[in-house]
Amino acid sequence: MPDRAVVAAAASLAAGEVVAFPTETVYGLGADATNPKAIARVFALKGRPADHPLIVHVADAAIGEWTSVVPAQARALAERFWPGPLTLILPRSTRVPDAVTGGQQTVGIRCPSHPVAQALLREFARVGSGAIAAPSANRFGHVSPTTAQHVIDEFGPALRVLDGGPCEVGLESTIVDFSRGRPVLLRPGGISREAIESELGGKLQERDAEAPRASGTLAAHYAPHTVLALVQTDEFLAELELPANVAILAMREPEGDVHVTSWITAPNDPQRYGHDLYANLRTLDASGAKRIVVEAPPRLPAWEAVNDRLMRAAAGSTGELDDEP
Repeated sequence: MPDRAVVAAAASLAAGEVVAFPTETVYGLGADATNPKAIARVFALKGRPADHPLIVHVADAAIGEWTSVVPAQARALAERFWPGPLTLILPRSTRVPDAVTGGQQTVGIRCPSHPVAQALLREFARVGSGAIAAPSANRFGHVSPTTAQHVIDEFGPALRVLDGGPCEVGLESTIVDFSRGRPVLLRPGGISREAIESELGGKLQERDAEAPRASGTLAAHYAPHTVLALVQTDEFLAELELPANVAILAMREPEGDVHVTSWITAPNDPQRYGHDLYANLRTLDASGAKRIVVEAPPRLPAWEAVNDRLMRAAAGSTGELDDEP
């Protein structure tokens, strides 16, 4: 039997309200995936462009109700990685409203592994549609939340938030497009490219100009309010010599007499770095510094998702968010 908070949250979803809930990746801002008015509330809260699609979250791999076609390779990935941090882009069924897909004929589907998300989805299947359309629970373009407090910091205490503790992964799901007859990586994330390619027995195609729009694929995204500079090691050392009100995210401890507003030494393991990244960016954003300087992680396959988020965060921190993916 789900606890009272989950039962109340599912009832809120069934009533057309918006609920924030934890997943293993980041916290989501969810509404009933079949209710366009409820979905519109999500867009209004986030300040999200109406043509930027949401991801439909479900409790298991029985997704025929939400898609018109599930290719064999997509089904193989679902069987291998669901529940987990993988989103599949598939041709939508007629049950999915335009409000979810941004008017596209494709839909992003994901089965989260967080036990609170699973409990919520299963209870919502009992009292409602069982599908929650959700982006991350933050203002559009800004740093994703990995704790309930991050969500409250964004939207205040009036929003119903299910607290599931810190997110286990900390970076968003990997997105793979299967809508055009071949697997295309749209966004690296919680499942590595190597793991997906191993399961598929072949290479993922790279995103191209004809790819469907998908969550988190704008060039500028995941950004703190403070301007963020992503710099290579040689440039990073030079930054420390400049008299400036800066906050630092580095892959080393400070040496000598370093005058900065704040210094965070990040883990040198890509999974741990990704787990901590958004919380670290939020801490540095609140430090009062006028600039955040991030020492670039290694350009290695294991760091692909981390580097993706940092590049988009640097682009987005200028205050100019793209309106096209």
